[in-house]
Amino acid sequence: MKKILIINTGGTFSSVKSEEGLTPGLGEHDILRELETVAKDCTLEYEDFCSLDSANILPEHWAGLAERIEAVSREYGGVVVIHGTDTMAYTASMLSFMLWGVPVPVVITGSQLSISHPVADAMENCRAAIHMANSRCPGVFVAFNRKIMLGVRASKVRTMSFDAFDSINYPPVAEINACGMSIHDELIPKRAAVRFRADTSFSSKVMVLKPAPGTPPEIFDAMADMGCRGIVVEAFGLGGLPFGQNDLCEAVRRTVKRGVAVAIGSQCRYDGSSLSVYETGKRALEAGAMEMFDMTTEAAVTKLMWLLGKDLTMEELREKFGENLVNEVSPRRRIG
Repeated sequence: MKKILIINTGGTFSSVKSEEGLTPGLGEHDILRELETVAKDCTLEYEDFCSLDSANILPEHWAGLAERIEAVSREYGGVVVIHGTDTMAYTASMLSFMLWGVPVPVVITGSQLSISHPVADAMENCRAAIHMANSRCPGVFVAFNRKIMLGVRASKVRTMSFDAFDSINYPPVAEINACGMSIHDELIPKRAAVRFRADTSFSSKVMVLKPAPGTPPEIFDAMADMGCRGIVVEAFGLGGLPFGQNDLCEAVRRTVKRGVAVAIGSQCRYDGSSLSVYETGKRALEAGAMEMFDMTTEAAVTKLMWLLGKDLTMEELREKFGENLVNEVSPRRRIG
């Protein structure tokens, strides 16, 4: 029987009621007793990594998780990470980069209700995660509501529904239905034929800016003054920024000249950006911005953090940011 390691980080899945509201509190015996009922073809082992609401997860936790998964990747057939839903997509995206080339399935899951709740989604999500972890398909995935998504494409899109996550601009790599689990192998990135080693260097000095009409250009200067090394901008429509009275394109130029990497995508969740269509996008490109295309914000943020942890020149960083490393971005296409 294949061994699967369950790594618990907390979140709603293992929460209990307290005077301060729901807080992680269930331990190994409570969780393992429940999970063993859905693990038919494998042996489960369990460990606590931390016990945190996912809002309190930091980049340092991502690096620690990646290092732990590297350490056990030759001992277990797969790994399931239990995680709070609020920042699950960020964790899944960063682990996709840090664990590039991982030889086993790493499946991140959680729930909208605690496993102790009688109508919780926790057991179904874990059943899917354990089944995917037992699939021999290497990579980092998110399992939620009977869908298996690439970790770098998953995003939380609903706050109350059990169908809380979507695979953005990329089909789910597997689904569970009355026929069982159907895995689409062609959608899963091919593992590099190199010795796997977690790459956990990063810089957390990355911020996200979602401009509204009238956002002052000085916000870019303020972020650079704070020591920010990267800015991910969710711009309008296909990726446009104003260049008139409120000249954000010129602000981008100033910021890039100061050595800050600026990536621009769309505020729209689906379809992605195309900065080459309108003048509002072309000016941003000419100012030195990098384009996100159809990356999720979570993927762009974590990819930029990860690349900024390397000893790269700005030109090397720009080139790497534009590469498709783990299917986080589709081949470039022009619109219009």
